[in-house]
Amino acid sequence: MPSTPTPDPLPPLAQCLDAQALARLQELDPNGANKLLERVIAAYVKSLERLLPELANARGANLDLNLVRHVTHTLKSSSASLGALALAERCAEIETMARSGQTDGLEPLLDGMLAQVIQVRQALLSMLPHIP
Repeated sequence: MPSTPTPDPLPPLAQCLDAQALARLQELDPNGANKLLERVIAAYVKSLERLLPELANARGANLDLNLVRHVTHTLKSSSASLGALALAERCAEIETMARSGQTDGLEPLLDGMLAQVIQVRQALLSMLPHIP
């Protein structure tokens, strides 16, 4: 008799998120009564809506390394807390470059970071119906 496959605890897009980090957040609200994870995800998405346009304005001919540093620093911390560890690492790399004034190779890193942000955002939003 074939066995029934066990479903992944997270939707496929959520594979870009660290399950242990998400579990630690869920431990703070084990039965979901306070909707902590849902609120944290909503706050993260809202911060993206504020930070990404700022980052877009700080790129290209109007390069503002201080703003790039600020945005990546903010995203580094919040992404790590939600388990988007690869994104947090990329943000840390860009933050270090911006802090030291290094611009060579910065634009491709920012493009890659934005692609990761889109993936993480989709993964987080896809989790909302799966939150207890």
